[in-house]
Amino acid sequence: MLSRREFMRAAAAATALPGLSVDSLAAEDYPAREIHSICMFPPGSGADVLVRLYARKLGELAGKTVIVENKVGAFGNIATEHVARSKPDGYTIYIAPGSSVLAAATHLFKKLPFDPIKDFEHVTTLSKLPFLLLVAGDSPFKSVAELTAYLKEKGDKGSYGSIANTGLVGSELYKAAFGLKTVEVKYKDPQAMLSDLWGRNIDFVHLDPASPAGHLKSGKVRALATTSAQRFAALPNIPSAAEVGITNSDLIAWWSVHVPAKTPKSVTDKLEAWFNRIAVADDVKQFIATIGTDPFPGNSQILKELLVKDTKAWGEYVKVAKIEPL
Repeated sequence: MLSRREFMRAAAAATALPGLSVDSLAAEDYPAREIHSICMFPPGSGADVLVRLYARKLGELAGKTVIVENKVGAFGNIATEHVARSKPDGYTIYIAPGSSVLAAATHLFKKLPFDPIKDFEHVTTLSKLPFLLLVAGDSPFKSVAELTAYLKEKGDKGSYGSIANTGLVGSELYKAAFGLKTVEVKYKDPQAMLSDLWGRNIDFVHLDPASPAGHLKSGKVRALATTSAQRFAALPNIPSAAEVGITNSDLIAWWSVHVPAKTPKSVTDKLEAWFNRIAVADDVKQFIATIGTDPFPGNSQILKELLVKDTKAWGEYVKVAKIEPL
């Protein structure tokens, strides 16, 4: 490894050599020490397990330890701000659901302590998943058409459960597609919400595939549709929103990798290549398929375009769902 004095000499010499930049020299031996992966979720949660899987695989490819640091709170904003304010050297990375913590954040909060676009270098996408329209497993509804007919007849006496903004948006897009008057019931705990679904106290919910995975297998809940326009490979037997007539919905949660703005491009290029290998690794694909998630390898340009597209889309989602920014 170069000493500081040797590095400075090499950097000075590089200015006189065509095709050799300080950036490339700085990243030549990256990573030279452990990398810190910031996680917005609590230890032991399903999302934390996913972050640790990606972090472990990165460590294997990079040849250095990747330490996961959980920074929980403020709907992910604490973790996101920490990354934005970190040194831009590639040793602090953010493996996160970019769809909610970056694309949606502008519309969900009146004031953010970071700029979701400008304060980061956006490395690549990793995976994607839809939300599921769920009813109780013993309900009479076997299709969205049957549920919709029932809810139209029930009017504002019908109800659905929500615990997060993405689920709320999914339900409100469904309502808007068919002119339903179904009323929202808020929950803090997904299990309490599912208990009320089983008890017929509410008519339907929207949840990510991981939360009710066991109940889907046992038949305790039934999925009628996803919130995405296309079917997911990990959920081949569940119709897409477009297939069942919810043509205004293409609501997808996607995971991505971000680092602080001004991180050298040679470093982000390395991270991009590594994470795209990780995204399609057989063991990773097998694991994420168990939680209803598809691999979604990409690149920095795809991720930037997706951020712009989904930031605009979330503006419309928030209006449809009548969500008041915090």
